[in-house]
Amino acid sequence: MERLEEKMKNETTAKKKIRNTDRLLWAGDTGSKGIVLDITEKVLQRLDAGTRIKSIMSLEGATLRIGKKSWDLDRKRNVYLIAAGKAANAMAMAVDEILGDRLTRGFAVVKIAEPEDVYRNTEVFVGGHPIPNEEGLRACGIILDTVDRAGPEDLFITLMSGGSSALLSCPIPGITLEDEKKTTDIMLKSGAGIMEINAIRRHISQMNGGNLAKRIRAAGAEMIGFSIFDVVGYEKTGDIGVPYPNLTGTPIGADDTTLEDARRVIRDYNVADRLPKSVVDYLMNCGPEGETVKAFPEFTYFALNSLPDSCCYAKEAAEEMGLRAVILTSFLEGESRDAGTMFASIAREIQAYGNPVPPPCVIISAGETTTKIGPESTVSGHGGPGQELTAAFAIAAEKAPGACMLSIDSEGTDGTSPAAGGIADSTSYRRAREKGIDLHEALRTHGCYEALSSIDGAVLTGNTGTNVCDFNLMYVPEIRREKGDQNE
Repeated sequence: MERLEEKMKNETTAKKKIRNTDRLLWAGDTGSKGIVLDITEKVLQRLDAGTRIKSIMSLEGATLRIGKKSWDLDRKRNVYLIAAGKAANAMAMAVDEILGDRLTRGFAVVKIAEPEDVYRNTEVFVGGHPIPNEEGLRACGIILDTVDRAGPEDLFITLMSGGSSALLSCPIPGITLEDEKKTTDIMLKSGAGIMEINAIRRHISQMNGGNLAKRIRAAGAEMIGFSIFDVVGYEKTGDIGVPYPNLTGTPIGADDTTLEDARRVIRDYNVADRLPKSVVDYLMNCGPEGETVKAFPEFTYFALNSLPDSCCYAKEAAEEMGLRAVILTSFLEGESRDAGTMFASIAREIQAYGNPVPPPCVIISAGETTTKIGPESTVSGHGGPGQELTAAFAIAAEKAPGACMLSIDSEGTDGTSPAAGGIADSTSYRRAREKGIDLHEALRTHGCYEALSSIDGAVLTGNTGTNVCDFNLMYVPEIRREKGDQNE
C-alpha cells in the first residue's frame, strides 16, 4: 500500500492541471496566491484517475490484472468499456490504452471532449451537464442495445464518475427527455443537495440508480466497475487495488436512495407544482416495482477517489512546504457565499489569536456547497458555487492581510462557467472596486465569473481527470504591513 501511494505521489505528468497560473499570478498578493496554486496543482496531479487506474491495472498476454485480482480474457467473447462522468476522459483513455485490441468496443460519455484526448477503440459522446441533452440520450440507446445483446461470456468494464446522472440521460417510458431536463433544472435551483436531487433522478431513469448494472446482470454478463465517489460522507480511499465492497451510487452501483426519499424531497422543497406532471405522478404513485436495486454482490468494484483524499493530499503538500495545515472538514455544505464569509472570519481569528492554528498556515476543506437561484432571481452572467464562495471571501478578507482562498469544482467546471472556480486574496475587493466591479452585485445576480475574470481570479483547468466535488484551500500568513500589489 505504501509503495503504491508513493508511486502515485511521485508520478507527475508534463501537462499542468491549472492552465492559467501565470495569469492568476499577474496581480494581487502573488506570494500567497503562489502557495495556494502550488498546493492545488500537486493535489490535482495525485487525484488523476487515469494515473490511478494505470497504477493497479495491466494486461499481460491474455491476463488482465487489477490489483490482486486477474481475469483470463481468452475466456471472454467480448470486452466492452462503458465510461461516463466528468472524469470519464482520463478513465476511458487509460483502460482503452491498456486493453488495446482486446477491447471489442468502448463508449465514453463525457462533459467536455478535449482536442488532445486519444482513444483507439472507444466512441466518444458529448452529453449534457448539468442539464441532459440529446447526445447523451443517443449514447444511452446504443449502450443499452449493446448490453441487451450481451451474454454470459461477455465482460463489461464500467468507469463512472460524478456527472453520470446527467450525461447518461435515458428516462423511463412515459417521461420525456424534456421532462427530465426541466426536472433537473428546477431541482438544481431549489437549494436541494445532490443526494436529494439524485433520489428523484435515479427513480425516473433507465440507467441511473444501478439500472445499468441491473441490465448487465439480466444479460448474464460479468462486470468490473471503477468509481470515483463525488458525494459528501465517503471515507478516504485505502488501497485502491483491493476490491471495494457494496459500492453504491452511479449507474453501476446499488442505490441507497428510495422512492420515499424522492417523494420527501418533492414535499420538502415544495416543487410538486413546478416539476413536470409526468414525473410527479410517477413518483407519487409508483409501486415497489419502481424501486432501485440495493446490492450487486456478484460484481467486482474498485474505488479510485473520494472527497477526503483531496484534503489529505493537500495537507501533505503543505507540510512538505513547511506550513502548518489543518483539515477543517470534508463535509462542507450550505450556501456558497456564506461559506466564503466564514472562511474570511477564520482567517481573521488565526491572525488575531492563533486559532485553530497559528499562522502561517493552510486551512483545507472539501464538500459541496450550493447556490440557490430562486425563480425571482436576476441572473446577469455566469458562475458557480466555487466562484461565489471566493467572491464572498474577497469582500470579507480585506481585514485579513495576505489571506488567500481558492475554491474549485475538482472536475474542472464550476456551475455555468468555463472556469473550475475562483481564487481571491485580501487585495481582490479593492482591485475590483478600482476597476468598477461590484462584487456584491455579482453575487446578487450570479455573475461572479465575469467579475472574477476581470481581476484575474477565475481558475481555468479544463478536464482534470478527477471528480471529488469541491476543493477549498486557504492560506493565512502572519500579519504584515500591506505593500500594495506586486504587479500593479
